[in-house]
Amino acid sequence: MQPVKVYADRRSQPSRAVIIFCRVNQIDFEEVTVDLFKSQHLTPEFRKVNPMGQVPAIVDGRFKLFESHAILRYLASVFPGVSDHWYPADLFTRAKIESILDWHHTNLRRGAATLVQHTALAPFLGLTTSPEAVKQAEKLLMQSLGVIESVWLKGDAKFLLGNPQPSIADLSLVCEIMQLEILGDEVRDRFMGAHEKILIWMDNVKKATSPHFEEVHELLFHVKARMLQSKAAASNQAFEPSTKLKIASKL
Repeated sequence: MQPVKVYADRRSQPSRAVIIFCRVNQIDFEEVTVDLFKSQHLTPEFRKVNPMGQVPAIVDGRFKLFESHAILRYLASVFPGVSDHWYPADLFTRAKIESILDWHHTNLRRGAATLVQHTALAPFLGLTTSPEAVKQAEKLLMQSLGVIESVWLKGDAKFLLGNPQPSIADLSLVCEIMQLEILGDEVRDRFMGAHEKILIWMDNVKKATSPHFEEVHELLFHVKARMLQSKAAASNQAFEPSTKLKIASKL
């Protein structure tokens, strides 16, 4: 039996969720890197795997699948070694997990991903940004973090829904929130500082998936460092001409 091919870019939060899931559950897979910064997701070759031109996507034999939530459901259902807590057989618990996954895309993801896109990625890649989009994204992100805390992390819940072990929803949402690292510590803390329950929950998910969680997120922190260096260099360049102008005006 051939390993599952996982087409991913570790800079992508849903890609990381799928890779971590495979590693934690010892699923035999081959990681195929699709470099988003080089637009490899838009090539004709990759569109044969995913016509939508997005990562992650998988190929299992002749079966192709895209959309991270669908991939996680599939992997949890098909591979017998996956523990039940990831995608429970109990239909009531599973339905609750499904509701979180459905909510994720139109709330937390739309807020966090849009914010990162317009405040960090777009300037770094030389793309157009939208102040209005940033404003709306910040509002949606804050609302989403509040919902997670008040609805799914009630009391001393260790994981979403008060479950004793993580589900695919825990992994998917935590990988989403981790993308805020790209914004830098100060900005990240502005959003996360008031949400102690979420920080504890994220730490629980990291511990439950260690050491794979840390290893898969290494590239994200590398990108973060590059972006901060680029931002600092740009600030220095902007500062130098104005400094020279002030000095010249005094001569």
